[in-house]
Amino acid sequence: MSGIAGWVDHRRDLTRERATVRAMTATLACRGPDGEGLWATERAVLGHRRQIVLAPDALPEPVAFAADGRTVAVAALDGEIYNAEQLRRELESSGHRFRGRGHAEVVLAAYLRWGADCVRHLVGIFGLAVWDHRSQELLLARDRLGNKPMFYHPTADGVIFGSERKAVLAHPLVEPVVDMDGLREILSYAGTPGHGVFRGMHQVRPGHLVKVTNEGPREHRYWALEAHEHTDDLDTTVRTVRELLDQAVSEQLDADVPLCMMLSGGLDSSGVTALAARTLRERGAAPLRTFTASFRQEAEFRADEVWSTPDAPYARELVERVGAEHTDVVLGTEDLLDPVVKANALRAKDVPSPLGNMNTSLYVLLRAIKEHADVAVLGDAADGVFGGTMWMSMPPLLEAKTFPWTAMAHWSGGRHGMGTDLLEPGLLGKLDVPGYCSDRYQEAMRRVPHVPGQSAEEHRMREIWYLNVTSWLETLLPHSESMAQSLGLALRLPYCDHRLVQYVFNAPWSMKGFDGREKSLLRAALADVLPESILQRRKSPYPVTQDVAYARALCDGLRRLAADRDAPAAGLIDTEAARTFAEDPEALVTGPRSWVARTHVEMLFQLNAWLDGYGVRLDL
Repeated sequence: MSGIAGWVDHRRDLTRERATVRAMTATLACRGPDGEGLWATERAVLGHRRQIVLAPDALPEPVAFAADGRTVAVAALDGEIYNAEQLRRELESSGHRFRGRGHAEVVLAAYLRWGADCVRHLVGIFGLAVWDHRSQELLLARDRLGNKPMFYHPTADGVIFGSERKAVLAHPLVEPVVDMDGLREILSYAGTPGHGVFRGMHQVRPGHLVKVTNEGPREHRYWALEAHEHTDDLDTTVRTVRELLDQAVSEQLDADVPLCMMLSGGLDSSGVTALAARTLRERGAAPLRTFTASFRQEAEFRADEVWSTPDAPYARELVERVGAEHTDVVLGTEDLLDPVVKANALRAKDVPSPLGNMNTSLYVLLRAIKEHADVAVLGDAADGVFGGTMWMSMPPLLEAKTFPWTAMAHWSGGRHGMGTDLLEPGLLGKLDVPGYCSDRYQEAMRRVPHVPGQSAEEHRMREIWYLNVTSWLETLLPHSESMAQSLGLALRLPYCDHRLVQYVFNAPWSMKGFDGREKSLLRAALADVLPESILQRRKSPYPVTQDVAYARALCDGLRRLAADRDAPAAGLIDTEAARTFAEDPEALVTGPRSWVARTHVEMLFQLNAWLDGYGVRLDL
């Protein structure tokens, strides 16, 4: 895991611009705390920040290959290639000679053999950049599910690119301007593939590559989910899911630094933890370390329609079963309100989100994990892959002609969606966030591959499943990845293995829920490694505080913000609605609608902090 930044310009002499790219690369120091590299030629400069996870003796990046004394190509990698050793052997058999053990060198060798098609041969999580000195072309690429980011901003004569928005924004030619379309993307939580939020900025879409020539950037798709008839019976399907999951977990446990598991006590994280513990025992490795987040007032846990059970008892049961060394990271309201934590969480993500207290609690959890480990494995994305998201069992949300999470926000009391109801009515009318969601939803529907002859139910559930692993993952994965990397912690997500995702995609919905419950295939595949209590536990999302003191602090802050005419976000706020919201703290912590109510308040705070401290200019 690392960070990449660079600049290609087909007219300017970039050998004089090392300082510019060095400044861009410096913004990524947290992603790569173990070293910095810079490579420059007339038309391209590549910067790299390195985090050592594997192969500490790897060649410094960017890695260059030369022949007859001339540079041929240069590569920089953010991520890991899980089949690097197999590719290394194949490339060595065809005559390539490696100088080190790093994965970037494997990517470069693969590029020299297969050109841009090299990405089809890579299994792993990656954002990568390759400069071909012969053709004066740049290749940018992102892994199939979008585990790793890659942003770029075209210029008149080239492109500016980086692993995070902040690296691109550090370039003097890029202005931090967000227009109506960018604000719609933030507020809608649409997860539009390729959207960079800032004007002129794009993100390489999952499963895509971008070639940059002197004619500008052109995007190409190298992978997408394919629709095929599923011919395996149920037993074979369950067995295959288990085999694919075993393979993914095994590949992602390799590390030359301390590794741990993020464990909630739910089916998803418990499953990968149990499989990891078994694999490490077979390898004779030290006992697994696990970490769970809980809140100080959890003894007074109140169940509702969203959070039915606390995590801690289930996590303890799994820990005892697998013999892990466990740490319970106990969070308090003071952690969530800490101004340093809030600023760091926002800076990590670069853009506001409606997940205010989830951002801060995750940051504190990851910060505690980083004290003991450099790599964390987690169970994110299983809900999407195996059909366990809440809306999959709610007919009104399935029938909505918009994203189901948007419909869920409306169903939970949000008039315009998540994080929008306290915005000034005139601005909301111009933004038309519901209309934006509807348009992006229709675009997504046109991309869904189908199998002929499906029933109406199978057809619809395939569409919703597709949204789960495309648009929803484009919001979910950056949430954890950016937060972890801001602390120098690398994440691995076995459920995002593209081979597993492709296989499960084509299993019919009747098979995905064959026992009448969510995630039936996953539950059956893990039946031999998990206790019955966890196998039967009802889905419970990432925990949030139920402390009324936190809600009171939100309301106090909301009153102050609404009264501050000089606040950066002052012109965006519906002050009357804000004052009304601030009178009911209980509504922000209790009941199934409390989560969406919190998003409205916390989005205002994030917008205000973003405009105040990050130099962002709104062009509305």
